[in-house]
Amino acid sequence: MRSAWMPAVLFTVALAAVTTGCSSGDGAAPAGRTAPAPQATAPAPEAKPDGIEVSAAGVTTKVQAPADATESGYGQACLAAKAWLDERGGEPTEQVEPYLSTLQDPGYAGPGTFGSPWAELRPGQQAGAIMAVEHAAAGLCG
Repeated sequence: MRSAWMPAVLFTVALAAVTTGCSSGDGAAPAGRTAPAPQATAPAPEAKPDGIEVSAAGVTTKVQAPADATESGYGQACLAAKAWLDERGGEPTEQVEPYLSTLQDPGYAGPGTFGSPWAELRPGQQAGAIMAVEHAAAGLCG
């Protein structure tokens, strides 16, 4: 896949720009302003030593491996995810974990997992499937 590294580069550049632009330099709130109250956030995924992150619901949400998929396989996985997300409706990014749960069901083997059950995929293929779902949710499928 020729552009597998591009999203990571763009994210890193965007993150650097945002954090640099938002810094006040000394960490103190400007005079007359109070710091915003911290907001409740969802629990962070559990990081496992092998580079796999699993949500509180037991769904693998990240695999630390280079995405490994043919351009055709990735395209099919992305379009399958987009169709599933569109069918569900609502905010696509909120449907990523439920879709990943479907892909990881032992009885599933289809375009989202390159035609094989999740447990039979190599780490790079799992990373590619996760990337395809994330790109589908962001509207980045062709």
